[in-house]
Amino acid sequence: MADNRGLDVSRSEDTQDDFRVGIKDIDTAIFYYFNEVIKPTVIQNGSPINVPVVYGSPERWKSMQADGYYRDKNGKMQAPLIVFRRETVEKNRNIGNKMDANNPNNYGVFSQNYSKKNVYDRFSALNNRIGTTEYYAVAIPDYVNITYSCVIFTDYVEQNNKLVEAINFASDSYWGDPSKFHFRAMIDSYTTSSEIVQGRDRIVKSNFTVNLLGHIVTDTVNALAVNSKKYFSKAAVKVTAETVRNINDI
Repeated sequence: MADNRGLDVSRSEDTQDDFRVGIKDIDTAIFYYFNEVIKPTVIQNGSPINVPVVYGSPERWKSMQADGYYRDKNGKMQAPLIVFRRETVEKNRNIGNKMDANNPNNYGVFSQNYSKKNVYDRFSALNNRIGTTEYYAVAIPDYVNITYSCVIFTDYVEQNNKLVEAINFASDSYWGDPSKFHFRAMIDSYTTSSEIVQGRDRIVKSNFTVNLLGHIVTDTVNALAVNSKKYFSKAAVKVTAETVRNINDI
């Protein structure tokens, strides 16, 4: 059976972007929360200093695992420092169901407050006209459990303790930028060790894992046909009854 082209709605003049949440958005939420909410700091030589937070790219992570500490591009050991890296993405099948991923029947619906079809005019005001509303139907997201491995590097145990305390206090809350997306992050344990670096004082290292409950709304090619559908509500004109004494007065 042919598709009903009467239901097709042009998106060429839309100011509303397609709704999407990607893995990069979740990585960014972790990075934002470390820097803007936890704001890790330590006392160094009597003065507070901000602790840098970096993402552990494959090259950085491999080098860090081999040496036991992190070096910058000039080969200098970095401490204090927090490094995190995404390890696994596991589908959470306990919540959410699109019924059929190729033909979703379960959508979340969002409305756009202003539409060009709702431009104010005197006819609508005088006749009690109810304008149309723009709606966007977005497929139910894929709920995922994402695991991040994190390492804290400091010069002293006291510095490491303060960072662990700050991060542990933020556990079991929703991490992310308030203007974007929030994801619940949980931390269960920390492993702390001290290592002696040749030619330098010892370095204190704490390893912990962030278990994050996230969701993904993709904009990949295979999802374009079923995601972010746009449609309008029906407009209506309310007609009220009027009473006159003389028909000639109408």
